[in-house]
Amino acid sequence: MAAASSHESVQEYYGRVLQGTGDLKTKACTCAGRPPPHVLAAIKRIHHEVNDRYYGCGLTIPHVLEGLTVLDLGCGAGRDCYVLSQLVGPQGHVIGVDMTQEQLDVACKHLEFHKQQFGFGNVEFKKGFIEDLAAAGIASESVDLIVSNCVVNLSPDKESVLREAFRVLKWGGEMYFSDVYSDRRVPKELLLDPVLYGECLSGALYWNDFLRLARKTGFTDPRLVETHRLGLGNPEIEALVGHIAFTSTTYRLWKLRGLESDCEDYGQAVVYRGTVPTARRVFTLDSHHAIEAGRVFAVCGNTYAMLHDTRLAPHFKFLEPESKVHLGLFAACGKKEGAPQFTDDGAASGGSCCSGGGGCC
Repeated sequence: MAAASSHESVQEYYGRVLQGTGDLKTKACTCAGRPPPHVLAAIKRIHHEVNDRYYGCGLTIPHVLEGLTVLDLGCGAGRDCYVLSQLVGPQGHVIGVDMTQEQLDVACKHLEFHKQQFGFGNVEFKKGFIEDLAAAGIASESVDLIVSNCVVNLSPDKESVLREAFRVLKWGGEMYFSDVYSDRRVPKELLLDPVLYGECLSGALYWNDFLRLARKTGFTDPRLVETHRLGLGNPEIEALVGHIAFTSTTYRLWKLRGLESDCEDYGQAVVYRGTVPTARRVFTLDSHHAIEAGRVFAVCGNTYAMLHDTRLAPHFKFLEPESKVHLGLFAACGKKEGAPQFTDDGAASGGSCCSGGGGCC
C-alpha cells in the first residue's frame, strides 16, 4: 500500500468510520489492561468524549515523569496526552501529533475543560505525520520522552517514524510505546484490506524485523517491557489472517551513547533507593529487571547506562569497581532477543538482557 493511500485509509477509518470504541471490529485496539491506581485516577478526570474515542493496545505511561517534555505520536483524541499532562505537572509539557482532523477536533475541543480540571494548561496538539515530525515543528533533541499507543503499525514508513523519534529525543531520553506485532511477516495482499489495516493487524511488523529496524535507526538495545497474545474476538477476521498470531507489546527504546549490541559484564551493580512514589518497593525497568528497593542488584553495562545516564539516576545508588574491567558476556545473558509473547499463558518474560542469574529476574 502506497504511503498516500495508507494515510488516507487510516484517516477515513479513524476519522469517519470509527465514532467510538464500540465501532471497532476486533479487540486489538482495546486490550490495554487495567492501569495502575495513579493512572486510573488520572483517566477518571478526563472528559468522557475523549475517553470514548480512545483506541489503545497497551499502557504507555512509564514512571518518573514530573517536569518532562513528552511527545505523543498519533495522539488521536488526546486521552494519553491528558493523562500525561497531570503526571508531568505544571512544569512539564505535552505535545500530541496526529494526522486525522476529526480526532484532533475532539482533542482540541476539550483543552479548556482539562485546563480548568487540572488547574494548569500544558498540552498542545499539532496536525502532522509521525514520519515527518520536522514538518510538524518538532525540533531536534527537544523531547525527553516519546509515547505512542497502537499507532506505529499504521504507518507505511516505520523506519522514518523511528528515525524521527531518535532525532527529536534528547540524549538520555526514551521512546516508550505499545504496538501490535506479528509472529511472522504479514502477506502484502492483507495490507490492501482497509478493515485489517485500520484494526492495527495487517500493518503490524514481524517482531524480529522491528528489532532490526530499531537497532538500525540508533536504538541499540530495545527493551521489552510487557507483552500479551491478542485474541481478536471476530471469527471472520480470524479466518482472514489465518495462522498469523498477533501480540500487544510494550518496548522502551533509549537514546544513549555507548550502548553495546549484547549484555556485557563490567562488575557493576545498582541499589534502588525506593524513592519513585509510584513504585516504592520494586522498580521495574523492563521484563527482566524488577529491582527491589535496598538490594544490591548486579547489572550489565547497558542496564547500568539506562539507569545512570537518564532521568532515573537520582533514584539509584551506583556501584562499580575502581577500575572498569570487562568480564565477558553478562552471566546467563544467552544473547536473548526481545521476543513478544505469542502463546496464551500470560505475559512474556523475554527481553534483550539476562534471562536468569546475576542480578536479573
